[in-house]
Amino acid sequence: MQQPVVSCSMPAEEIESVSLPVGWKSYISPEGRKYYVNTSTKETTWERPSTSTTSPKASGSHQHSVNGRQLHGASGHVLEHPDVYLRKTSLSNQSPGSTSPARRQNKEKEIKETKITINCVTFPVSMSAPEQQLLKPSEWSYCDYFWADKRDPQGATVSGFEVLLQKQLKGKQMQKEMAEFIRERIKIEEEYAKNLSKLSMFPMAAQEEGTLGEAWAQLKKSLADEAEVHLKFSSKLQCEVEKPLLTFRGDNFKKDMKKYDHHIADLRKQLVSRYAAVEKARKALADRQKDLEVKTQQLEIKLSNKTEEDIKKARRKSTQAGDDLMRCVDLYNQGQSKWFEEMVTTSLELERLEVERVETIQQLLRQYTTLRHETDMFNQSTMEPVDQLLQSVDPAKDRELWVKEHKTGDLRPVDMDI
Repeated sequence: MQQPVVSCSMPAEEIESVSLPVGWKSYISPEGRKYYVNTSTKETTWERPSTSTTSPKASGSHQHSVNGRQLHGASGHVLEHPDVYLRKTSLSNQSPGSTSPARRQNKEKEIKETKITINCVTFPVSMSAPEQQLLKPSEWSYCDYFWADKRDPQGATVSGFEVLLQKQLKGKQMQKEMAEFIRERIKIEEEYAKNLSKLSMFPMAAQEEGTLGEAWAQLKKSLADEAEVHLKFSSKLQCEVEKPLLTFRGDNFKKDMKKYDHHIADLRKQLVSRYAAVEKARKALADRQKDLEVKTQQLEIKLSNKTEEDIKKARRKSTQAGDDLMRCVDLYNQGQSKWFEEMVTTSLELERLEVERVETIQQLLRQYTTLRHETDMFNQSTMEPVDQLLQSVDPAKDRELWVKEHKTGDLRPVDMDI
């Protein structure tokens, strides 16, 4: 009932079909590239098939790969993979309503064994599609792992795309909290610098003399110098780390995420609507088939006066119901293909945004550590004069200076004479 089509190319002009192997035809894609289609299996490839190429048997799943399918991300790059899997099928020229009920039931059973529809999205049964490959192997790309829905802790259904959006919003929140953390660090630095400066002006031990007094005075001065270093550190933190964290992806970011959300959600709603139309048409076809079968049996055993015209009328209705089902399935497949393409494109854009976020924050945190190392270096420089004066402290020299300034006399007492 179904056979695959390639929706990524517009109608193309056939060329060079004579020189191709039996069953193969060539076309031109919208981008001007030549591709080849096997008319039996609908296998599609950019590579020209050789004369030794044999037509592979169609798999029971009726799921096929489209080789070289190009999907453009929002950043302008192209994702091209030799086996991009399209979850879209079309219908053969034969209406399901014109087949016998038994044959139709067998066909439906075969399809059910190879495909499964979950929340209105059709997937191949795992065992029936071993040839399906990742779009970006070995990269753990967003476009490969978020096709199915999941349940959140409250039991609500969450789509794979919603999980990706939540990751983006969580990243924005983490960025905000990092900025708040840096703000607290700045406050601590400012308070620390204020206290250091205040402490450096305390008159404690101001009367210390000599070389030790000089070292002590330099130590107190170094506190004021260190306070200035920490003030500059806090100022640079604000300009070079906190502010970029706050301004990276401003208020428009959440609006952009909502646009992505609404766009994908609208496509998913359309898919749900078209799936409902398929199920309705499938039921209508089953009813018409059953009516035709009953009338045919009645005519055969002569339990009814129905004429052959009545049978033909029932058959026409059955065929019409089959045509309606074909149309609904085709519309569903078109909707699913569009949703698939937009999912790949948008998930790759979200992946790019996440890489950009991580790399930006990485650079800002590196700037933090650079400023911190500079602060340590400047603090060390404030201690160098203190170290030099401490090395020059000389108790003997201090004693000499003090004695000269405070001596009361150098004549020593002698014995008294009688």
